[in-house]
Amino acid sequence: MSTTSKDRLRLWLKVLKATKAVESEVRENLRREFATTLPRFDVMAALMQHGKGLKMSELSGVLKVSNGNVTGIVERLVEDGHVQREKSEGDRRANLVRLTEAGKVEFSRQAEAHEGWIAAAFAGLNPDEVQGIAESLEAVAQRLENGGKL
Repeated sequence: MSTTSKDRLRLWLKVLKATKAVESEVRENLRREFATTLPRFDVMAALMQHGKGLKMSELSGVLKVSNGNVTGIVERLVEDGHVQREKSEGDRRANLVRLTEAGKVEFSRQAEAHEGWIAAAFAGLNPDEVQGIAESLEAVAQRLENGGKL
């Protein structure tokens, strides 16, 4: 049985449909259980991974969004006491942002719930299916990131 371009197109549409469905559930759960948003969760996740903090431009780069998008989110996280801003050593014009201790605690709570939601979303797949799908999607991403053309 050969795979046609139509089969690949159908696969892409199913990947999109599944992604949107999972993302919608995650957004709703974050709103309902933590009174927060997915972009705020993503900013906190990036800052958790970079414990020493990030300049705003670095944070934008990690998240692949504009500085303007990140600025408002960081403002709200500062107001909530989850993020602190300080002048960057060596570049006084730049702000370094990092999670506060309260932010680390809150993110850990959210991340634990998030992991459970994702596990539930993919509960119908056995470990071999999970690994196979992950490897296939990674191969597509790597090919395109390494200069492969569409």
